[in-house]
Amino acid sequence: MTPTDDVLREVGPRLRALRRKSEITLAALAETTGISVSTLSRLESGQRKATLELLLPLARAYRVPLDELVGAPPTGDPRVYARPIERFGQLILPLSRNPGGPQAFKHVIAAGERSEPEPKTHEGYEWLYVLTGRLRLILGEHDLVLPAGEAAEFDTRVPHWFGAAGGQAVEFLTIFDAQGARIHVRARPSNTSPSGAARAAGRPGSDGA
Repeated sequence: MTPTDDVLREVGPRLRALRRKSEITLAALAETTGISVSTLSRLESGQRKATLELLLPLARAYRVPLDELVGAPPTGDPRVYARPIERFGQLILPLSRNPGGPQAFKHVIAAGERSEPEPKTHEGYEWLYVLTGRLRLILGEHDLVLPAGEAAEFDTRVPHWFGAAGGQAVEFLTIFDAQGARIHVRARPSNTSPSGAARAAGRPGSDGA
């Protein structure tokens, strides 16, 4: 197998991870790109060879550079050039370049930004940490407010939604893994906290370790 074959073999998992993170269905992506649902499905499963003709509209749809889809080798520059994404009333800045595995993001919700909670579900597992402000987290039956310094982790198959508590600006970090791998928290408060409730509402049997 040639190095090119190795690169192309990894395109499918990257495409699937990007679509799931973006919460886009195959049908919606097909409508946006003009690529059929069957072709998109075969691309993600590795049954269809990725070509420039297919990857260019996908890169535009996901708003990522083409080299991120194909996993171009690093040039030696360690900096991550984030391309901000505006979605769900948030400014989202990618902090990593690993579409096939765990990905890190910084979220910014401006002061005065208000939206009606619309909890969503998708495959994966998520960890978050509030940098500034107060984050409202709706997770299943829980309606929590996390101040700066609080963290939470949860199974994204549980309906969830993020918003700014009290209309004030909030910034937070998330690490998302479409494959469902958990973030290992080495320390936790001895008493029950909002983040503990978030952990309890996540994957059954999780212990936060």
